[in-house]
Amino acid sequence: MANDPICGMYVDEGSDSITAYRNDIRYYFCSNSCKLKFERPEKEFRALRRSLLIAWPISIAVLVMTYVIHFQYYLFAMLVLSGIVQFYPGLKFYKGLVDAIRNRGTNMDMLIAIGTTAAWLYSAAIVLVPQISAVHNVYFDSSSLIIALILSGDYLQHLAEKNATSALDKLLKLQPSVVHRINGNGISDIDAKDIAVGDKLLVKPGERIPADGVVLEGESEVDESAISGESMPVLKGKGDKLIGATVNGAGSITMLVEHAGADSTLSKIIAIVEAAASKRVKIQKLADTVSAYFVPLVIGIAIASSLGWFFLGSSGLSVAVLVFVSVVIIACPCAFGIATPAALLVGSGKASENGILIKSGEVVELAGKIKAIILDKTGTITVGKPSVTDIIPEATASEEELLYYAASAELKSEHPIAKAVLKRAYDSGIKPDMPSSFSYSTGMGISAVVKGKKVTIGNEKMLLDSDIAGDKALAKILDEGTGAAVYVGVDGRVIGYIVVSDSVRKETKDTVSELKALGIEVWMVTGDNDKVARHVAMEVGINNVISGASPADKAEAVKRLQSRGVKVAVIGDGINDAPALSQADIGIAIGAGTDIAMESGQVVLMKSDLRDVLKLFKLSAKTIAKIKQNLAWAFGYNILLLPIAAGALVPFAGLSVYESLPILSAFAMAMSSTIVVSNSLLLKRTRL
Repeated sequence: MANDPICGMYVDEGSDSITAYRNDIRYYFCSNSCKLKFERPEKEFRALRRSLLIAWPISIAVLVMTYVIHFQYYLFAMLVLSGIVQFYPGLKFYKGLVDAIRNRGTNMDMLIAIGTTAAWLYSAAIVLVPQISAVHNVYFDSSSLIIALILSGDYLQHLAEKNATSALDKLLKLQPSVVHRINGNGISDIDAKDIAVGDKLLVKPGERIPADGVVLEGESEVDESAISGESMPVLKGKGDKLIGATVNGAGSITMLVEHAGADSTLSKIIAIVEAAASKRVKIQKLADTVSAYFVPLVIGIAIASSLGWFFLGSSGLSVAVLVFVSVVIIACPCAFGIATPAALLVGSGKASENGILIKSGEVVELAGKIKAIILDKTGTITVGKPSVTDIIPEATASEEELLYYAASAELKSEHPIAKAVLKRAYDSGIKPDMPSSFSYSTGMGISAVVKGKKVTIGNEKMLLDSDIAGDKALAKILDEGTGAAVYVGVDGRVIGYIVVSDSVRKETKDTVSELKALGIEVWMVTGDNDKVARHVAMEVGINNVISGASPADKAEAVKRLQSRGVKVAVIGDGINDAPALSQADIGIAIGAGTDIAMESGQVVLMKSDLRDVLKLFKLSAKTIAKIKQNLAWAFGYNILLLPIAAGALVPFAGLSVYESLPILSAFAMAMSSTIVVSNSLLLKRTRL
């Protein structure tokens, strides 16, 4: 069984079901009306507005004729006017009724169509064949106002849902309409939809990056906040990855398109947010069961109540009809159906705005039950790329001199250590000079000539092979440290040492502390050696460490914790951690929107910031609370108001209560779903 994404009704996933596809996800609908609202919401919204402009003036006119102005043939005038409302604005309910019968199911339109038709047909019969009843009360005002009120409720719900999906709307608007494609020596403007993998594009200052790709030429800062939630611009140069829909800064960039269309990061994010809201969670099962039997149950209650008041209460035919109409109209299965999806949609949208992609609604429910978290080391606890952590000059040299010669010698190298040294030099305001010669010794280091001086950078073997004088300082650094220590020699003498290591993320220690405060057991499982693993674990406050672990070992560690009955989350980079991410109750991929991260985890932390795990837990708790509130409202509303519609107030207020109860029932029903969506919208105010 599936849920209609528009009204939330239970739908049988049969071959004759009404379906539609979006982002490779198949959706099921209880009626073509819901399908059209899903496929072309703005067009259906305009049609709804037109219906309201017809229904309300006529309904008010009928109301005035019923209670204020009486003239010859006014009953026939009400018959005609209310008929217009019944069969033009109200036509959508009859279409939904036909769809329900055709699909051997039930929907909200069935209740509305049956209820309003009963009131209108009874009133029409009184006007056309007055002798059928001694009481000549007509209820054209009830049938017309019920339709007008319910359409108004649809209108309000649409406005609320539009607000709820604003995060998705913002994402959809991020794609530029025109891009600049490079053809040989020329540039032509093309529609963004025509971008193909392999295209070379020019991105001008201030423009959005049109697709996922890599920088070929140029350098610029790129604002990635719309995708990752990261507030600071990121400097991009040759070889750096670009994410579509991010905003270029002050520089011009030439890029090569690697992913476009449905394969782009933006399209995947939109698909993930939609999918998270469309998948049912366990807490929804009770609501699904109620929705499946709700409409037949309501019709049964309506018939029983109507017959009971007619035969046992001697109420007469007109009151019996109004009892039937009140019960059928006041019921609202939609509130059950959308209670969970509405909260999930707002919650997943809020998460995406903060760079957290939740792929499955189940994650929201499971997050509050997690009692153990396994962290990978490289790229999760640590940054994942080397950086200079120590600069140790000899007594005869300065730190600036050491960095200058090292950075200049490394200018022609693509090694990760070279990049780390160059970054430290640039950050320190040191401008290196291009070496006049350069050579690389595999596994040992490099040699270069900088301003006539021979510079050698490498490990201890390189030191010995180059016959450069040094002491035991390097060996001491290697014994005590956990990174890679290299010496820098100039003209046959060591002028100092540079230690390069994968530094711990600045937020890791505090995040681990907060996770422990939540009662969560924190583990580090890494493929790195025990010495490095213990050093990093001690630095961030993790007591449970498994080192030298293969991908299979990581998955086995998850299984061992699960065998104790513990719900486990795994946080990794989505590459060598894929088996563990899949085995975990919640797999959380950390890694700035890479393809592997997108595919391997149920949650993707786009900013690669461990603090977002805490945000995930907080938002999940808030979302589950909203779901429970919505379901409590849906159950409470129907449990309280169905008996009232069936006649619970008659002993206190008399049968005259039914003169206004059908219209009040329509108002209550129209507001029910709107209240559920509006309550879900409060999630947007959650501070993460």
